[in-house]
Amino acid sequence: MGQPMNRFGHVTVLPCETVEMLNIKQGGLYIDCTTGGGGHSLRIAEKGGSLVCFDADATAIVAAKERLAEYSGVRYINTNFAEMADYDIDEADGILMDLGVSSYQLDTADRGFSFHENAPLDMRMNPAGGLSAFDVVNDYPADKLMEILYEYGEEKFARGIVNSLIKARADSPVKTTGELAEIIRNSVPQSVRNAKNPCRKTFQAIRIEVNDELGSLNKGLREGFRLLKKSGRFAVITFHSLEDRIVKKTFAEFTAGCDCPKTLPICVCGKTPQAVSVTRKPVTPSESEIQQNRRSRSAKLRVIEKL
Repeated sequence: MGQPMNRFGHVTVLPCETVEMLNIKQGGLYIDCTTGGGGHSLRIAEKGGSLVCFDADATAIVAAKERLAEYSGVRYINTNFAEMADYDIDEADGILMDLGVSSYQLDTADRGFSFHENAPLDMRMNPAGGLSAFDVVNDYPADKLMEILYEYGEEKFARGIVNSLIKARADSPVKTTGELAEIIRNSVPQSVRNAKNPCRKTFQAIRIEVNDELGSLNKGLREGFRLLKKSGRFAVITFHSLEDRIVKKTFAEFTAGCDCPKTLPICVCGKTPQAVSVTRKPVTPSESEIQQNRRSRSAKLRVIEKL
């Protein structure tokens, strides 16, 4: 079966593997934290699961409602999944997070996520308000910009890029993705420009800052685990090392038992595991999926089950 895609324009990553590992129960409650166009949600609904669908992007919510129209009782919440504790949600049988930016958001030029298209600097998952990429690029001081590029983009040429950016914006604001991309390209060695597009890391870093993606992930993982029933499963798909590191570390914390020094003959901490790993190592897309959807190539799926 091919990967589902709808008018929202997002190809669902690891659709079969993810839903299979959630172990859907007829009538069970499942939270899709990043609904997108509803690809994973549709498969959950087809297996008899009841759904609460979160997405910060109102366009995604509209698309999911269209796709899931035949299924009654689906609850849609247009906000960031980090705020799930603010809503009256009963214990969940499963929770899914499919992190990062959607294909639709990347391919819709005026959203300002892509360095391949010239558009206003935006990058907001929720375009209704809040901090934008324009604000970050034009208002943040140099030291804060360097910190973001180093930490969120792991960009080793951060200093040169930021210095060029500060000079450019002193003359006039940097307003478009095209202007920003040109500044980046002119700030890295020729060998780097020849090898690959040098804009990816900086655009990723700014996008993460604009949407507080790592802060939301840290909070969402803990809030989600608290809402999970015993024997409920938590599945997370990541697309870059920063996300995966947080998920791996947090899941390891949930699955860890005694942390007493090995020199002690007996446990005195009393710590017991709260969960068990379902995936001993992350599940990654097959070669055929990668051929159909190149953007899936960096995906990693991790799943735990609450004890």
